[in-house]
Amino acid sequence: QVHLVESGGGLVQPGGSLRLSCSDSGRSSRYAMGWFRRAPGKEREFVASIRWSGGTTYYADSVKGRFTVSRENRRNTVYLQMNSLRPEDTAVYYCAVQQVGSDQYNHWGQGTQVTVSS
Repeated sequence: QVHLVESGGGLVQPGGSLRLSCSDSGRSSRYAMGWFRRAPGKEREFVASIRWSGGTTYYADSVKGRFTVSRENRRNTVYLQMNSLRPEDTAVYYCAVQQVGSDQYNHWGQGTQVTVSS
């Protein structure tokens, strides 16, 4: 039932901003939604996450103070506001869902490319 679609990626100059969206068209019981990224030649890494009911957020140290994750429950959508972007933020960004009763992220979107370059 889970179907995740990311949007909002693109090319941006260093210091710029992008806002990513991820909508879940399914009717899953969400425990959390998260953002991950994979840069060329690198393994996938955690970026940010948010608990669906309480709104508790978590961030990787590399993005603290620059990225903000939020949710809009009635739209089944999670956002990632990315400010002060750096070239090292260049990656494919994926959203994922951790369902209630699971200890891991089981459902993933197709990803959206973010390129930070002048």
